[in-house]
Order: sequence, then C-alpha cells, then structure tokens
Amino acid sequence: MSPSLRPRTALRRWRGPLLVGALMAIYPLFVAVAVYPRYLAADLPGGRNGPADAYRHSLASAVVAYTLSPRCVGWVTRVMERDGEGSPSRAMDAHNNRIGARIGASAGSWNSMQQAVLAAVNAGAIDAGSPDQITWLAPGAWQKRLY
Repeated sequence: MSPSLRPRTALRRWRGPLLVGALMAIYPLFVAVAVYPRYLAADLPGGRNGPADAYRHSLASAVVAYTLSPRCVGWVTRVMERDGEGSPSRAMDAHNNRIGARIGASAGSWNSMQQAVLAAVNAGAIDAGSPDQITWLAPGAWQKRLY
C-alpha cells in the first residue's frame, strides 16, 4: 500500500466512531433547543426547585424518551441526579424525570407529548406524594430561573 493511501484507510476506520461521537455531542443541543423555548415561554415560577424546574426536567425527559428511549432517561437520571439520592432537589428532579420519561414513551405525537407534560406540571404540587404526580419543593427553596 502506498503511503498516500494510509490516511484514507485510517479515516475509514474512524468514520463510524467519529459519526457516533458527533451525534452524541449534537443530541444534547437538540434536547436543549426543544426544551428551553417552551420552558421560557411557560413563564412558571421557581426556575430552580419550583414548577419551572419541574417543567424543564419532565419535558427534557419526555423529549429523550420520545426520540430515543426511556432507558436513556434512566441512565441520565442515575448519573446526573444520582437516582434522587443526596438532596430534596435531586429527589425532585429524578421523580420528575421518571414521569417525563413515561409521558414521552407513551405519547402518540410530538405535540401531544408536549401538551401532556404541561398538563402534568399544571396538575403538580409541592412535595407530591404520588409517583404519578409532578412535584416541586416549597417556595422557600425556589431560586431564580436558569438562563
């Protein structure tokens, strides 16, 4: 093989892993673009630990479950939220991630998924006891929005 063909062979060998890496880097951007305009437009209070935070987590999880798999939401929740262990905020986020994943996995369309998440947040409550109800912390724990 001539030396001029070696780089082309190496590129072919790395093409698949490079493509997978690029998609893994772009996917979080896709989720953010799908979530943040709706999160900001909802104008809910409690950007951290409140209803807005619950909306952001449940919608992002629904998007991931709808476009990939609820299993991916579970992986992310285990890593990012430590499965809800360690603080009330992490427990709230993990709880809402699971609900969002269920909504996304069962949604019949993109619009119905988004509407179902907003409806679930509107039916949510402070320290909701049900595993089927969106939850958030008491107003004293809320912080400003994330921008």
